[in-house]
Amino acid sequence: MDKYLNKILSGDCIDVMRGIPDASVDAVFADSPYNLQLGAKTLYRPEDQTAARAVRDEWDSFADSKEYDEFTRRWVAECKRVLKPDGSFWTIGSYHNIFRIGAILQDLGFWILNDIVWVKTNPMPNFRGTRFTNAHETLIWATPRKTGKYTFNYETMKKLNGGKQMRSDWGINICLGEERIKDANGKSLHNTQKPLDLLRRVILASTKPGDIILDPFVGSGTTAAAARELGRNFIAIDREESYVSAARERVANVTPIDLSDIEVSAPKRAEPRVAFRELIDAGLLYVGQTLVGPRGDRVMISHDGQLVHTLYGKASIHVMAARIQNCVSFNGWDYWSAQKRDGTLVPIDELRKYVRDIKRDMKQAA
Repeated sequence: MDKYLNKILSGDCIDVMRGIPDASVDAVFADSPYNLQLGAKTLYRPEDQTAARAVRDEWDSFADSKEYDEFTRRWVAECKRVLKPDGSFWTIGSYHNIFRIGAILQDLGFWILNDIVWVKTNPMPNFRGTRFTNAHETLIWATPRKTGKYTFNYETMKKLNGGKQMRSDWGINICLGEERIKDANGKSLHNTQKPLDLLRRVILASTKPGDIILDPFVGSGTTAAAARELGRNFIAIDREESYVSAARERVANVTPIDLSDIEVSAPKRAEPRVAFRELIDAGLLYVGQTLVGPRGDRVMISHDGQLVHTLYGKASIHVMAARIQNCVSFNGWDYWSAQKRDGTLVPIDELRKYVRDIKRDMKQAA
């Protein structure tokens, strides 16, 4: 693997990937050709009649959809071979190609986890005014098998989203200004260069430090740059020498960043389990104490560790929170706060953390 690891390799991605060992990479991000089929006609901006940027490169030219599908099936199959069974596969596209790729992924046995809508907060306008402005692209997140134990850094995503669950619509600017990699003439080198913020989020969501990320169409090097910045390894491939040269220079100038304030190292599910009753046994809560919900709902702790409500009866902290909100399920640790004798409130999850710390200290001492 040494000849591939943290290298930007020149060549056809299928040929290069054939040399990578089976099940050796942790994640794939593929920004493959979109098959836009734009032809030779140039679009002009109405305000000044300057030519608009569009994808007419040779690498995006296919005779027809059949040829495009055959090409897609070959590179996806090779990615699946080198991807670990519990790895993550990401691909991105527009309406021209993403549905075709999605069908091929399912044909090859991938299990689709999410489709993510990248909402372009500053999209290019529709110059002709004949359609809606194309203001988004779609990412597909999949894993090679339905039973795969893929990485999902839920707590990190929640932290990045201001303490709320990360949704599947991501508002991120398109790549403009200084972030754009330029050619010798000062023009954009790659027509579909993706913003670093998009790749940062993909990598932080589905990989761990030290993981290997493969990008078979690395273009101007965004995936490799983000991987280096975030303490991941990469294997990057492109057949266009101008892209390879620019990507190598770009990555060489990347400085890794301190992730201590970004990543949540251990998900809550990996922490020691604490039953609600343990908080009572530890003296942090007491029978008859009032718990209060965010909307002012009040319940009382029963002698058996259940909660009692005047309308909703008796139930666990989770079931009671769900009943009050009229939903199927809810995490009661995130819902209830305990009312202390002086009237102040403390989240019960804070009390659970205290018990966890005690358990962790006792385990280390043993």
